[in-house]
Amino acid sequence: MPEQRATSPYDALLLLSFGGPEGPDDVVPFLENVTRGRGIPKERLKEVGQHYFLFGGVSPINEQNRVLLKALREDFAENGLELPVYWGNRNWAPYLTDTLREMTKDGRRRVAVLATSAYASYSGCRQYRENLADALATLTDEGLEPPRVDKLRHYFNHPGFVRPMVDGVLASLADLPEDVRAGAHLAFTTHSVPLAAADTSGPVEDHGDGGAYVAQHLDVARLIADTVREETGVEHPWQLVYQSRSGAPHIPWLEPDICDHLEAVHGAGAPAVVMVPVGFVSDHMEVLYDLDTEATAKAAELGLPVRRSATVGADERFVGAVRDLLLERAATERGRAAERCVLGTLGASHDVCPIGCCPARTPRPAAAGADSPYA
Repeated sequence: MPEQRATSPYDALLLLSFGGPEGPDDVVPFLENVTRGRGIPKERLKEVGQHYFLFGGVSPINEQNRVLLKALREDFAENGLELPVYWGNRNWAPYLTDTLREMTKDGRRRVAVLATSAYASYSGCRQYRENLADALATLTDEGLEPPRVDKLRHYFNHPGFVRPMVDGVLASLADLPEDVRAGAHLAFTTHSVPLAAADTSGPVEDHGDGGAYVAQHLDVARLIADTVREETGVEHPWQLVYQSRSGAPHIPWLEPDICDHLEAVHGAGAPAVVMVPVGFVSDHMEVLYDLDTEATAKAAELGLPVRRSATVGADERFVGAVRDLLLERAATERGRAAERCVLGTLGASHDVCPIGCCPARTPRPAAAGADSPYA
């Protein structure tokens, strides 16, 4: 294999995602998996699961991962990468432990991992690493020798992630009525997290007000807004806002919420808003319910025209970005210099999460980091 397409030392790629229910009977068991250890009563989980029931109890995330999985396999084949691609979830079938067991039995010894979360945070990075460590421990207890796993770097500022979102904003603006288009505001949305988790996101040197989580989102939002201005000649006001808050009301989380933001900008005279789900890789439930259903209903109540721009999903440019990330990390592991494709001001993220990066609420082993018990 030519050097620029060499995937060694890796013999597999693992697509690691959150998972979601695929029918009404799955909803409560899925939510029990997500909230395990928190002691939330089943009746409360049924209430929380109402937005899943609105969609027949089916989260779109699994089907979107199937589409991405197929696209990755096809892209690898077309580009001469002889590397199998597996898929495992944290909270629903196919479960991560089962997939790693399959990979172990298939003889895979060194696995690159792509998490469907682009940014640094406890829930978006370290928790995935904790789940990897749990799965590896289970396989070890079963007498198996599991593979080494390496998580690919954060890709929030890779051109293959950013450019599809730019095009989504341009398409959404073009879809607005002409008389409100030029004055439309851009609301960049991402999952809210507790302030304490945001402030300690990323490496220790990035800890502080909002941590790496907020800084990374702001950098991408600025990139998209600037590119839209360059390509349309119109400067649209923009703001980073949040959605999908959960948890105890007395714990402070990142704000403002998207619905509160829509009220505020409408009150200030904004003629329209494009909601840009910059924090999400695909149109999963938080996008379909919190934006397409709840926030869109709030906008209709206000009489405010809104559009929701597309996530990257299985866009061929994002699929190409995954290939870039894999080949870049493989070259680095072989001791070769590798070009790191990034946009914005923050540069490429670390390959190996350092000690103290996105610390756990309760210390737990985490794989694929400097503090990993699995070399």
